Order: sequence, then structure tokens, then C-alpha cells
Amino acid sequence: MLKIRNIEAGYGSIKVLRKVSLHVNPGEIVTIIGANGAGKTTLLRTISGLLRPWSGEIKFNGEDITRTPTERIVRLGCALVPEGRQVFSTMTVRENLMLGATVRFGKDRREDIERDIEWIYDLFPRLAERETQLAGTLSGGEQQMLAIGRALMAKPELLLLDEPSMGLAPTIVKEIFNYIVRLREELGLTVLLVEQNARSALKVSDRAYVIETGRIMLEGRSEDLMQNRDVQRAYLGRDLDREFV
Repeated sequence: MLKIRNIEAGYGSIKVLRKVSLHVNPGEIVTIIGANGAGKTTLLRTISGLLRPWSGEIKFNGEDITRTPTERIVRLGCALVPEGRQVFSTMTVRENLMLGATVRFGKDRREDIERDIEWIYDLFPRLAERETQLAGTLSGGEQQMLAIGRALMAKPELLLLDEPSMGLAPTIVKEIFNYIVRLREELGLTVLLVEQNARSALKVSDRAYVIETGRIMLEGRSEDLMQNRDVQRAYLGRDLDREFV
């Protein structure tokens, strides 16, 4: 579904991504883990068209989207849930969800959009309870649900999730990751997940990539990377040598 080959990108004269290549198959949950500043968010911004790559190629469902505008990428079926939620704080929950459906206006009937809003409310009951509440007054977990719901209103095939656990309590983090699994199981949605909470991300994903200083350093099945000593030391808070002292 998604194929990235030798992508290089950055800001001004600062190169962040260095020859990054990866792929995501239909129906997979793939996670990218790495430290702060490793290039995770830059990669998602580049895929979604918010940042134009310096070189390389990005293909989505066989179509070259390397220099495609963000709106068209969303129309093609690839939607981003940005880091920090970025909900429209002075608009209501319902208005935020309607904004997510903007790319469907003129194509889908109003009844279809309304039906999808009700589906979002079934998925996230707390959003239904707060339908007329301003998004800026929601809790962090509720804002994350709203950001995911807003992206789902575009009816994507591929959902890009940037640090969905950021700033959330452990119980809410677990809830958010359960929702991610449900989206794959119930909708067949494909997910590319960028996450600093490596343990939670590896538990729900099929495959994973480890990015360091803008380069992919490791890749493989998530369960295999969970057992990798270097990954355990760097991202899972375990030092195996100490365990056997």
C-alpha cells in the first residue's frame, strides 16, 4: 500500500531524513520507534505532503505522491493524526468532525456524512456525550479521540498516527491503543504508527522500524524486536546484562 524509497527531507539546510526506505502492506499495523529528534514526525509530515522531500520516492496504492498536495493525498485515502492532537479548540466536537469530512463535500451525501459521525460516536462514546462542547475544554485523552475521529471522517485506507500516547495517563494510553487495534480489526484499516512508547507500540503492531538520526537502523517483526537486546536497552527500559548480575 505504501512504499517509500530513499527519502531525504529536512528544514532549511538541516537534513533530517537520510535515505529512508520502508513499506506498509494493506491491513498491517506498522510502528516506527525512536528517540526524540530521530525524524519520526518529519517522516509522517513528508508522507502526508506537509513537507516536500528533497529526494526519493513515495508511492501510495501504486500512485506517486512524492510531491502531491496534502489535500489530494487525503482524498486518495491517507490521513494524518498529528502530534499534539491539534484540534480546533474554539470549535465544538461535532464541528471538528465535520471539518474532517471536508474532502468528501460535494462527493458524498450529507446523510452519509451524518451516519459516519454517529459511527464515530459509537466508537468513542465520550465524544457523543460532549458533542456540543468546545474541543479546547476536553481532556487530553478526549482530544486524542477527537483527533482520530476527525481523521476517520475522511474515510482513509491508511491512517498515520503521530505520538498518540503523548501526555496521556497510562490508563488512557492503553485505551487509545485498544482503539487502534479495533480500527484494524473492524474496518480493515492500515495503520502507520509513530510512537515513543515503544513497548505499547510493539505490542499492537505487526512489524516495526527503528529510526535513529534520520536513518532506519533496524526493521523486523515487532515480536522479534521486542526480544532484541539493543532495542530493549534503548527503548524498553531494560538492560539484560544487569538482569543477570
